[in-house]
Amino acid sequence: MPDAERLLRQGLLLEYATLGWNVVGSVVILATAAAAHSVALAGFGLDSLVEIGASTIVIWQLKGVNKGRERPALRAIAVSFGLLAVYVLVQSMRSLLLGLHPSASPPALVWLALTLVAMVALSVGKDRVGAKLGNAVLRAEARVTMVDAYLTGSVLVGVLLNATFGWWWADPAAGLVIVFYGVKEGRHAWIEARS
Repeated sequence: MPDAERLLRQGLLLEYATLGWNVVGSVVILATAAAAHSVALAGFGLDSLVEIGASTIVIWQLKGVNKGRERPALRAIAVSFGLLAVYVLVQSMRSLLLGLHPSASPPALVWLALTLVAMVALSVGKDRVGAKLGNAVLRAEARVTMVDAYLTGSVLVGVLLNATFGWWWADPAAGLVIVFYGVKEGRHAWIEARS
């Protein structure tokens, strides 16, 4: 049993690290999104809020607060992704159709680069610990965190192309990547909740 307790502590530590990173990140990114009028950054900031919710659910599950409630936790993650996808789709299409030009945001570029590295490391750690514990919710949250890494990379590219070449359309196009992954991961979490 000591090994299971150690793994549980590791899982909680990884979730607390993700939670802390995303709390700070959502403030940084949403502030820079508002200043730059960036759909991709706003979508990414909202994704950070979904990640905060997912981490909170997993922490509750790991602490036994919602023991035996993996399905509702997975459904909540799925619904959050669905809502995120709808919001970002509407905002991306609006920006593309109206030709809205976001400003460059150097602070966002720095934060996105750091977040890419952090999310990959956290995702790998959660997946390994979740597999050893046999915890489906922690493993699902590891996928959510890896999606966050993919989104970080796509938003980083979109914001970088806009800042470097003035390709304003790259910003809402990066938002559409968020829509794709939001739908994909939301569907996956929903299917896991039903099995």
